[in-house]
Amino acid sequence: MENDTASLQVSEEVSFLGNNRTTTLKEEERESIEMGTSVDREPEITSPRRRIPGQGIQSTTGQSSFRRDFEHAAAETYLMSGFAFKLLSYLGVGYRWITGLLALLCYAMLLLPGFLQVAYYYYFSSQVHRSIIYGDQPRNRLDLYLPMDPHGKKPVVIFVTGGAWIIGYKAWGSLLGLQLAERDIIVACLDYRNFPQGTVSDMIKDVSQGISFVCNNIAAVGGDPDRVYLIGQSAGAHLSTCALLEQATRESQGESCFWSVSQIKAYFSLSGGYNLPKLVDHFHNRGLYRSIFLSIMEGEDSLKKYSPDLLVQDKSNAKAVSLLPPLILFHGAKDKSIPSVASESFADALRKAGGDAQLVIYEGKTHTDMFVQDPLRGGRDELFEHMVSVIHADDQEALARDANAPPMRRLVPEILVKLAREISPF
Repeated sequence: MENDTASLQVSEEVSFLGNNRTTTLKEEERESIEMGTSVDREPEITSPRRRIPGQGIQSTTGQSSFRRDFEHAAAETYLMSGFAFKLLSYLGVGYRWITGLLALLCYAMLLLPGFLQVAYYYYFSSQVHRSIIYGDQPRNRLDLYLPMDPHGKKPVVIFVTGGAWIIGYKAWGSLLGLQLAERDIIVACLDYRNFPQGTVSDMIKDVSQGISFVCNNIAAVGGDPDRVYLIGQSAGAHLSTCALLEQATRESQGESCFWSVSQIKAYFSLSGGYNLPKLVDHFHNRGLYRSIFLSIMEGEDSLKKYSPDLLVQDKSNAKAVSLLPPLILFHGAKDKSIPSVASESFADALRKAGGDAQLVIYEGKTHTDMFVQDPLRGGRDELFEHMVSVIHADDQEALARDANAPPMRRLVPEILVKLAREISPF
């Protein structure tokens, strides 16, 4: 990480507003990183508090905490609105993106019953700590989801959301955070700069810094630093893979690092794209125009640099590939946003380079089925159960609890799920 002089202090102040538990960072104007002089110091949580069921701090700062949350949301909205207008100047008025935007709005409206329930959990659950700062950039925040049982060390999942490198947001992982927390797993959902606030190198830097922060501080809230797993979805899968490869390359060259790929026990990559030169035309035809995609990726000459599929084929990176954790690539066979051949090719390249890679293709699944529609329809989610079985593989008691866990609750009527699937722009 280039910016490792930062020292993060999460306030001891933990406020409760009704049943809403929010980790606060003192006041909004002090939501910045205090720059120190040591170059070998990692951001750290200095005084965390674990939630104890049935107990809480009846803080008198509830109103000020709510005010801070509101002011932060307003500031983020203002910031994002400015970037949205800047983004429009890149896009111009194009048929594909306008129809895509309308489809996205209809898609969201159809699934709104589920989204509202998840939003209520996100803002009012005592298990959620929102917007913990992990770096010095405006989007360097993460949400932390804690299991109900505070006892014992918990496995940890770091989740990096997708969003076409443009509309990613940490709250997109709230349903996954809820479901994994119910299985006694701590979840950290990372936010990162999106375009045009940043380009791909900025995003990778943010993701790497967020991973480092979690790996080196999660023990303070009951996480097991020896059981940290990484999940990347769509654009988040691309960025997470790039961050892992970049980190592995540094380690293979003997550079001093603040986190190690060996701290990641396994990596789950969902619906990712790994060979950017082969995706440029595909994305253009889908509405992510060539000009804006190349701007995100810092020009056509940089496409190979940010293509994990091509990087692992380079024999000079063989040592770095050998350092990678086990990778499990998931993809839907009917994915139109990023064809499943992307994962098939990458898995093949990893294996040929000596990497530990598994490939799971779900027949009939689209880009959003695995991450949005299937979790919202409840029941037994094959992808979810697969990941949990890997995370709990060394814990027989947890596996037994998983086998007896009730099916996930349905959040959206099936008719709306099916309609949303048909209209989805992804």
